[in-house]
Amino acid sequence: MTTYHFIGIKGTGMSALAQILHDSGERVQGSDVEKRFFTQKALEDKGIQIMPFSEDNIREGLTIIAGNAFSDEHEEIQKAKQLGLPYYRYHEFLGNWIKQFTSIAVTGAHGKTSTTGLLSHVLKKAAPTSYLIGDGTGHGQKDSKYFVFEACEYRRHFLAYEPDYAIMTNIDFDHPDYFTSIDDVFEAFQQMAMQVNKGIIACGDDEHLQQIQAKVPVLFYGLSDGNDFQAKNIRETENGTEFDVFIRSTFYETVEIPSFGTHNVLNALAVIALCHYEEIDPEYVKEMKSFQGVKRRFTEKPWSHGQILIDDYAHHPREIRATIEAARKKYPDKKIVGIFQPHTYTRTKTFLQEFADSLKEADQVYLCEIFGSAREQTGMLTIDDLKGKIEGAEVLDLDHTEVLKEHDQAVLIFMGAGDIQKYQEAYEKLPVNTARE
Repeated sequence: MTTYHFIGIKGTGMSALAQILHDSGERVQGSDVEKRFFTQKALEDKGIQIMPFSEDNIREGLTIIAGNAFSDEHEEIQKAKQLGLPYYRYHEFLGNWIKQFTSIAVTGAHGKTSTTGLLSHVLKKAAPTSYLIGDGTGHGQKDSKYFVFEACEYRRHFLAYEPDYAIMTNIDFDHPDYFTSIDDVFEAFQQMAMQVNKGIIACGDDEHLQQIQAKVPVLFYGLSDGNDFQAKNIRETENGTEFDVFIRSTFYETVEIPSFGTHNVLNALAVIALCHYEEIDPEYVKEMKSFQGVKRRFTEKPWSHGQILIDDYAHHPREIRATIEAARKKYPDKKIVGIFQPHTYTRTKTFLQEFADSLKEADQVYLCEIFGSAREQTGMLTIDDLKGKIEGAEVLDLDHTEVLKEHDQAVLIFMGAGDIQKYQEAYEKLPVNTARE
């Protein structure tokens, strides 16, 4: 029996896949940098060994799964190739693994993780389901009927998959270090669409997805007339959002979700459409109201002096707008304070004005230093370039987060895909009794 060794096991997708293999009865271990990541607690809880990177970790009898963030020059990858070990990149292995199940790929520029989590929550009530969520959550079952997984378009990695179904939430220009234009992004999604085997669930409110061609049925969902699945009479409640679902203009069900914002209604519609196509009982679909959410997606914490702290992965202008909109709908009487850390220099440069425009939706803005990725550590611009486009914005120093205490009764949204959590953690460590009365 082989042991699967994950190079970069703390990555969100890698961590989730490692858990799935472990749950399925496989032997699993991995390596990564020694810095602690939020993904590793789940690995530790399952007894999965995590080692510091070293070529000494690589030996005979291993099957290697390498994270996409690491080049072929990595010492462990080099050693694995020298030994001639079975070797896969993350997306290559996943593409083979999903063939055992009725597979559902959830893809799109935004909303993948939340939609994957919500769909997994509903399906596992109805049938044995394995799932891989982009927040580092993975669950495997040997007898699974369904496999729900997040499929990322970056570097066209999702073309390694030939799923039974695909949910496509939207098409937008992102990852400017790889994609050259919105047309380039669309072409990637069009390629993906041609690899789907049973059906596509696509957001019909998205002008690009309206143009998608496929060899399988395409069902559209959205708020506008003409969609196969449409949400009407949307209303905020004390606990979330309620709306009526119509299937081809015929009333289907009134649904409640424990979240706010138009984007969450659309995510729920995608789940409803898939479940209806698979003939899942509507009673299971109603279980959406008990969904607890996914990590780093509008994760709330009540704090002292009436503050609400929210941790969110938003790192694109469209996501920032959606997150602020959700906060305003849930807390209409509170001041909204946005604390944002840009992720990658190329994205910051490409969307500099769009970032400024989206952040202006908040009442007060604090900016953190740009987070460089494993692919780029420096750039030609600084956080001051963004600050100059937002009147009243301030740069937040990690050692002086006490300035946030000035906002009594406010909603503080910490947004970013880097290590924005360290700013929230620094703030939470401050003595509570020094908060302004």
